[in-house]
Amino acid sequence: MTFSLTGKRALVTGGSRGIGGATSRLLAQSGADVVVHYRSRLADAEAMVAEVRRMGRRAFAVAAELADRAAVDAMYARIRAEWGGLDIFVANAGIWPEEDVAVADMPDERWSRTMAENVDGMFYSTRGALRLMGEGGRVVLVSSTAGQRGESMHADYAASKGAMISFTKSVAIEVARRGITVNSVAPGWVDTEMCDGAFAGGGRDRIAGTIPVGRVATPADIAGPIVFLCTAEARHVTGEVVNVNGGSVLCG
Repeated sequence: MTFSLTGKRALVTGGSRGIGGATSRLLAQSGADVVVHYRSRLADAEAMVAEVRRMGRRAFAVAAELADRAAVDAMYARIRAEWGGLDIFVANAGIWPEEDVAVADMPDERWSRTMAENVDGMFYSTRGALRLMGEGGRVVLVSSTAGQRGESMHADYAASKGAMISFTKSVAIEVARRGITVNSVAPGWVDTEMCDGAFAGGGRDRIAGTIPVGRVATPADIAGPIVFLCTAEARHVTGEVVNVNGGSVLCG
């Protein structure tokens, strides 16, 4: 069976690299047109747009700070003007503050920034996407294993991803009668730039040793389940958290 997204209009936040880049690529390979959102790395976004266009799909890049409501509104105004609406929204952009900090020592600034980027940004961007979606739309939010089992010394990040999971379930109920599905994909450790610090100095091998399948995921490992949830074949799946972590959540 091959899944077709031909004619679908997709937006991927943080869509130029890492999980977002792999998702933009696979959406295009499946037939979708792709808006590549980015924050500041224009060259990366333009490279992804060029790659999507080489597949014969429409694409453009748009910059926005997702924690800024006005910037998000401007992004969606452009999408409406260019394409008239959206069929697929993948909320991938977010931050993971790398430094270990206990809650007792956590500055207000770190907590506020994580919540702004990961929670406010999720809210503004999902709200905007739903306003442009018609019947049968697809929303996939990229959460984390940390949102389910917590993450010591990164309580801000875990809390933001836990919020994303409960948000997923709430919105799924709200839009179900419109034929829109809302799901979350929860990766564990993934070979992306965000994890470079944790992987340094033998960290990657140590982490891989804690994962039952014995390896760190690639971005493509996460993109596959994301794109499946965007297909017609996944139309009866909504409000779910799909764990894509090599079994790591099973190990406590």
